Amino acid sequence: MVAIIGTVEGYSQVITGQLNRLGQNTLVVLSTENYALSDNDIRYIRGLHGVSKVIPFYLMQATFRRGDGKLLKVNLYATDVPSVLEVIGSLEIREGRIPPYTAYSSGLIGYDIAFDERGRQLVEVGQAITVMIPVVEGDRVRLRARTIRVSGILEKYGNALVMNPDATIFLPMSAGPAILGVNKYSGLLVSVASSEEVGELTSVLRRRYEGLAEVISFQQIANVVGSIIRTMNFLLYSLSLAAFVVAITGIMATMFTSVVERTREIGVLKALGYTRTQILILILAESVIISLLGGALGVSLGTVGAYVLSSRSFKMGSIVILASPAITPYLIGESIGLAVLVGVAGGLVPAYKASRIPPVEALRYE
Repeated sequence: MVAIIGTVEGYSQVITGQLNRLGQNTLVVLSTENYALSDNDIRYIRGLHGVSKVIPFYLMQATFRRGDGKLLKVNLYATDVPSVLEVIGSLEIREGRIPPYTAYSSGLIGYDIAFDERGRQLVEVGQAITVMIPVVEGDRVRLRARTIRVSGILEKYGNALVMNPDATIFLPMSAGPAILGVNKYSGLLVSVASSEEVGELTSVLRRRYEGLAEVISFQQIANVVGSIIRTMNFLLYSLSLAAFVVAITGIMATMFTSVVERTREIGVLKALGYTRTQILILILAESVIISLLGGALGVSLGTVGAYVLSSRSFKMGSIVILASPAITPYLIGESIGLAVLVGVAGGLVPAYKASRIPPVEALRYE
């Protein structure tokens, strides 16, 4: 229970935390092959109740060979960079500045583009870097080199879903046609005034763009993930009941054997004046102590197992998630409490039987 639930909770916290960091009040509307978003869509969405800002963006994937020779897949976003940093407040600039709107060949780069895995800086502010972007020429796709001057470097963001800022280059909106060679918006970032209005606005947009564009709500994704995790935990607890039944049976068998082997000892204790209640408490306490020791050992092994399970990253497409297990005091206390419950349930019947043994028969037992 400690190993599995701790691991599941760890990944759950990372996923929901990243979704919340991207914005509880944020929606994304994405173009599809059947529908390209335009300025008319921007005007329509801006006119909806509760919308505070609509930010269009161009998106293209590219490759970049870092100074250490590693080939990275990067995302190029041409957008209103100051507005994006305002909406996604967890994005911070490490050094440099936001590129001006007219400087279409300058951009903010993610941490992994500028630094290697050991923290060595390979790209400096003001340096020019070259990325390879796919360009469609007739019926062929060719890679073309594009030079981008680094105006700033973002702080380390960490694990991310939907987008990965550490492997992203943010360019001014004018870079869409000039650098990326695209004239149709890839999507719209919609900022909602209140998180309470996100659900209703999501429903309105999905009805409006049903079958045309995709509408993504980070808040709803976080709620769905939380619901799935709660369901998984319930199933894990239910499956654990079978293990607890086996544990209770084992404790009961152990204590019955102990009572049979110590029948004469019990008779001596009764002869010395011990009451049935004292004998019952004595045997029951022994059962609880055995369960406590087993529970402590189980929590220790479960904690080690949780870290072993979490040592391998979990991959969702191009996004890699690595999480530490959530071994909380509540989980440990719950596990120990269940161990004590097993001890009481498994030792109650043997303890009662021991307390009912007549002293004369116990002393005569061999």
